[in-house]
Amino acid sequence: MTYTEKTPVPPAAPTESHTPGALNGIIIGLDIGGTKTHGIRFEDGVPVADESAGSSNVQNVSREDAARNLAELFAKIGGGPVATVYAGSGGIDTEDDAAALAALIAPHVPGARVTVVHDSRLLLAAGHASTGVAVIAGTGSAAWGRNADGGEARAGGWGYLLGDEGSGYWLGREAVRYSLTQMNKGLAPDSLTTALLAGCGVADPNRLIALFHDPATGRRFWAQQARHVVAAAATGHAPSQALLEQAGADLAALALQVLRQLGLEGPVILGGGLGMNVPALQEAFRGHLAAAGVTEVRVLDQEPVFGVLDLVAGPA
Repeated sequence: MTYTEKTPVPPAAPTESHTPGALNGIIIGLDIGGTKTHGIRFEDGVPVADESAGSSNVQNVSREDAARNLAELFAKIGGGPVATVYAGSGGIDTEDDAAALAALIAPHVPGARVTVVHDSRLLLAAGHASTGVAVIAGTGSAAWGRNADGGEARAGGWGYLLGDEGSGYWLGREAVRYSLTQMNKGLAPDSLTTALLAGCGVADPNRLIALFHDPATGRRFWAQQARHVVAAAATGHAPSQALLEQAGADLAALALQVLRQLGLEGPVILGGGLGMNVPALQEAFRGHLAAAGVTEVRVLDQEPVFGVLDLVAGPA
């Protein structure tokens, strides 16, 4: 879903080609994830400031926290006569979602054109692809694609209560489930459970139950616990390796659903903090796609927010 905040004197809409001057002036790109808000200030297409603040995704934090984190980011990144703000965020499923986020951004950039899209669009653009499928594996998970006819499709991205398979949150939750199952079987804590307990600051697996349901620990906290699964898998812990394999399979399934809906063979671009930084997950992802005949797969090699320039200058 795309939403553009109306302004009294909006700049000219992008054309079908990269029109000279399309990137003139100040453009601010935002990538709003479950853990942080990453912002880049571009001046005439050149990045001049790169800053981060806490998440401003209202699916993960309160509206008040989102507003405060945006204020912190814009204080760091600078104001002035901003022409365009292009923001990608998880949880942008309707025009109302996009409009609500645009309304939080607009006071910081009076007169600017504010466009809000689902964050998977940033990922595809950052992968230098105008068509194909972007798969996010971060705090949450989702896939989005576009074909040459302008058709679009999505899979996943329903949030942690309904899905987010293969995400950091999913891995963290599965680590808790694994540890509780081991406890119920009367087995001593192994390397994964021991690391998880230390990371959560509790001494006994039974305490994970109350901690998991405690409002003080949320989606971000449990997504951060995915690091224990990754570390244990690297030491040969078979159950952790199986979890990463399943994560790769689930993410590949999202990609395949979108590819089939759009009649595409690729490319598939994997991004997100987990997707970009965990080789074992990448290998599983590639393997499951290859088994389905999809071989044009690559891992994003730059932060998604840099895709903003292509989105501003390229086809609408």
